Amino acid sequence: MDRAVRGAYPGIEAYPLEFSGSGGEFFRVWIVNVLLSVLTFGLYTPFARRRTAQYFYGHTTVADSPLEFAAQQRKMVMGFLLFAALYIAFKVAAETGQDTTVSLMLLAGAAFAPYFWGNAMRFRLNATRWRGVRLQFTATWPEVYFASWPLFLAALAWAIAAAVIDAHVSPDMTPAQFKAAIGPSLTAIGTALLVTVGCLMRLEFNYKSLLVAKARIGGQAGRWKPVFGDFVRIWLATVGVFLGSVLLVVVLLMAVTGGMTALLPGGPDGPRRAGLLMLLLAIALFAAAVFLLFLASGPARAYREARIFRLVWNNTGVSHIARFKSDLRVGRYVLLRVKNIFLTLLTLGFYRPFAMVSEYRMKLDSVTLHVKGGLDQLAGQLAREEHGLGDALADAVGLDLVG
Repeated sequence: MDRAVRGAYPGIEAYPLEFSGSGGEFFRVWIVNVLLSVLTFGLYTPFARRRTAQYFYGHTTVADSPLEFAAQQRKMVMGFLLFAALYIAFKVAAETGQDTTVSLMLLAGAAFAPYFWGNAMRFRLNATRWRGVRLQFTATWPEVYFASWPLFLAALAWAIAAAVIDAHVSPDMTPAQFKAAIGPSLTAIGTALLVTVGCLMRLEFNYKSLLVAKARIGGQAGRWKPVFGDFVRIWLATVGVFLGSVLLVVVLLMAVTGGMTALLPGGPDGPRRAGLLMLLLAIALFAAAVFLLFLASGPARAYREARIFRLVWNNTGVSHIARFKSDLRVGRYVLLRVKNIFLTLLTLGFYRPFAMVSEYRMKLDSVTLHVKGGLDQLAGQLAREEHGLGDALADAVGLDLVG
């Protein structure tokens, strides 16, 4: 059924994106994935990932046509086995005290991280089909590594911090020397943290802009308009949301502490019993504080995710023939995430598939595709201009590495 809606401008039609899946339906897929992954000690993971992707893609409708996930299972299995082998080798080296090997593996991981990211994006897009037309990621490796410069800057900042700490701290230092070393060490760590946060902001912007600008569907390139300042403002606002959540948690803990203190027993045995209760209260409050601080990050993470989602989809298009718009309401998404966190905890994780579906649906249903010249003209143009460049590039760079 054609669900096109006439846009505000002549010759432009709007197609709301839709998700037809349900939490109960996906629960059956999810529980089978979990059980088989446990029974096979994790070896079923690539099959579970493929089944999950096929479910969400198959129930995602873009302009009245569902997406397809066409990744080869063999490539996903080989990629998973390779990364599992690398992880096991790293853990063995770390547990057996092979410090030189561990350091070399960490350096190699940092050097190859952009390569893995580029391969993952190439794999993800090349596995996506719409009306038989595949997506592609055509960024060159110099472009991927140039976009990754914040990663290397953050690594350099921590290397400098480690050097500063080594220069000021030693096992045989006196208490006075240790006290004198605290200032430079904390300064080095604080500087490295600030640099890392700035680098993470820039890295996210670089990767998202490269992914959109170098994406292709048929022969049409993606269009990207956000600037780095947009991401900085969202990150700063996220910090504000997190601090507000932490303040709320502190106020709640203080109120609970005050209420429980008022209930301490009196009488001759009061001090002894009160001491025991205070100890139990301190343990309970510590556990509650750790738990609530974890929950406090939930609204901030949801806020940032929703803001970034809306920013990206409101500024993304396909050449000059199509563009996307999102009206995702950030407050509603944050409340949904908070509800999902509590229900997932209360059900010992069994609400997780319902949470995944509800969050995916809210985001997807907020997006509308605006097409210039009509849908049939768009699909025909994409099909005519499609070529084999994506598959050729993927094979040339060894796509089998990524699952």
